[in-house]
Amino acid sequence: MARVQPGHARRKIMSRRGKNHRNAQAKIDRAREYGSNEAIELLKGSSFAKFDETVDICFNLGVNPRHADQMVRGAVVFPFGLGKAVKVVVFAKGDKATEAKDAGADFVGDMDLVTKIKDEGWLDFDKAIATPDMMGLVGRIGKILGPRGLMPNPKVGTVTFDVTKAVNEMKAGRVEFRVDRAGVLHAPIGKKSFTVEALAGNLNALVETIMKLKPATAKGTYMKQAVLSSTMGPGIRLDVAGLQAELKN
Repeated sequence: MARVQPGHARRKIMSRRGKNHRNAQAKIDRAREYGSNEAIELLKGSSFAKFDETVDICFNLGVNPRHADQMVRGAVVFPFGLGKAVKVVVFAKGDKATEAKDAGADFVGDMDLVTKIKDEGWLDFDKAIATPDMMGLVGRIGKILGPRGLMPNPKVGTVTFDVTKAVNEMKAGRVEFRVDRAGVLHAPIGKKSFTVEALAGNLNALVETIMKLKPATAKGTYMKQAVLSSTMGPGIRLDVAGLQAELKN
């Protein structure tokens, strides 16, 4: 069988994409790394979807997550939010349950919520918070919540007695992130309808948080590459050095 050359393969893949995607891709110089504001303007200008797409960022980090001391995991509260309503469930009882309701949590309970999730498969929420004394109960549904990224975790502030702060942050657009096995970290930073300033502000907040989480044992270049994209659009490479320089100004 004749070997397919890489160039032929790329052309074949491109031919499968729609005309709108190809037109958007044609506006982007794939060999170039763009500044954040220019990249965001290009993303907004080349968008063709008829819905308000989510804008995502993908980082390639110079870490080896197979080593526990090089796991990059954390959360950031975006200054301009995420542009979407977030349903928050809080596992708490007594005064803390009342506090959670007053803070605006959508669902609050203890054993009743655990039973509903376990027996009925109910998962009509986006984020979960639990007080430390509830983790014994919540642990019973860990196999359900964990794979969906919904398990409360003290490392990212979702296991806490300060439920007011936790609920307010979730409602304001708090995003949790975690590097995968390949050293890649994905996160949304807002909606296509956001202004350039808002998307850039959220991006800077995320970059600053990731930089603060740099493992002491990580060798070489920490933030290797960053690619910005919308739900339906092509990726736009960012100038990583420029991103980091902006934080120092």
